[in-house]
Amino acid sequence: MVADTTPLRNPHFRRLWSANIITVIGAQLTVVAVPAQIYAITGSSAYVGLTGLFGLVPLVVFGLWGGALADVMDRRTLLVVTTVGLIVTSIGFWLQAALGLGSVWLLLGLFAVQQAFFAVNQPTRSAVLPKLLPPEQLPAANSLNMTVMQAGGIAGPLVGGALIPITGFSWLYLIDSVTLLATLSAVVRLPRLPVEGATGVAGLRSVIDGLAYLRGHPVLLMSFVVDLIAMIFGMPRALFPEIAHVDFGGPSGGGIAFALLFAAIPAGAVLGGVFSGWVSRVQRQGLAVVVAIVVWGLAITGFGLAVGLAGQGRTVFLAIAVFMLMLGGAADMASAAFRTSMLQASAADAVRGRLQGVFIVVVAGGPRIADVAHGSAAALAGTAATAAGGGILVVVLVVVAALTVPVFVRYRLASDSQGNM
Repeated sequence: MVADTTPLRNPHFRRLWSANIITVIGAQLTVVAVPAQIYAITGSSAYVGLTGLFGLVPLVVFGLWGGALADVMDRRTLLVVTTVGLIVTSIGFWLQAALGLGSVWLLLGLFAVQQAFFAVNQPTRSAVLPKLLPPEQLPAANSLNMTVMQAGGIAGPLVGGALIPITGFSWLYLIDSVTLLATLSAVVRLPRLPVEGATGVAGLRSVIDGLAYLRGHPVLLMSFVVDLIAMIFGMPRALFPEIAHVDFGGPSGGGIAFALLFAAIPAGAVLGGVFSGWVSRVQRQGLAVVVAIVVWGLAITGFGLAVGLAGQGRTVFLAIAVFMLMLGGAADMASAAFRTSMLQASAADAVRGRLQGVFIVVVAGGPRIADVAHGSAAALAGTAATAAGGGILVVVLVVVAALTVPVFVRYRLASDSQGNM
């Protein structure tokens, strides 16, 4: 049951993974600081939800184009360039906070630029793994990566939530800028990573060809669809600042309730990752994804109900809400590990970057859509009803999707070599 650490024997993967331990904490400080600063400036969940819109557009455009770039460029070079870009935008966040500009539009603009670099970096990073590791180690490697990322998701909110009322936002952004240097060091030391069978240029035609590839692979296509369902309807993070302040009595910026809500999903994912040794032995990966997403939806429903009952005992129902988010985080970690491994093991190297671009658009874009949808819906229906209703929709829609495309539920790992993707 304990996590499989075999991939860490590879020195290149080990350096990337170790650098992430440092970098992810800083990145999560920014993830917490941006919505907290926007809410502190505006006092509105709708404005916080705008981070979804400002993040979604560059994610879609640069995620797809970045995946195409990763199929024609040396992937090591692309990782170096985009990591430097992330460092520069983090410095921009620090400067606007240090100067006390208080402009929500500047903040959202910087966020959009950061997401553009992220959208190119992440498909490239994922496309590199199958060049460094054998296929049988990919589920374990993805679980290890997700565990580190989610561990940073615990430390970041807890530290950020505690520090914001004391230090303000600038120090959190500065820490992010400095910690990114660890990742830059790791990617610089990678070997050259040219693409096998690379042809053409990274233009619109290349992106369209990558999308067309999915039409002949319904299992991969459905892996994107079910994740969109889970994230768009079941990710209530845009509501966390308002829930922490209004329902659980925290301050308008930061605070313990705020930190616990943001840290809960990553905490559950870390626990799921620590005990992820079983993922390498699961053959029916499609069914496992469906089950994991159903558990996610039920957990988010429980979270919404706990928020709705907060008036009857804030401490007790805060604990229940955090537990439900942790349960959802563990389920989401399992779902993501399987979906990532299915994609990495099945795609040809010449299209792997483009498919990883689609993957990052779905994985990161879904929550951005959710930010806008949940922020708007909460203004009409309230935070509790929005969260609980979204969780119910996740369960219903993912079951409908599974019944509509049964080949996804029947998918087995062994079928990769039989052309059944």
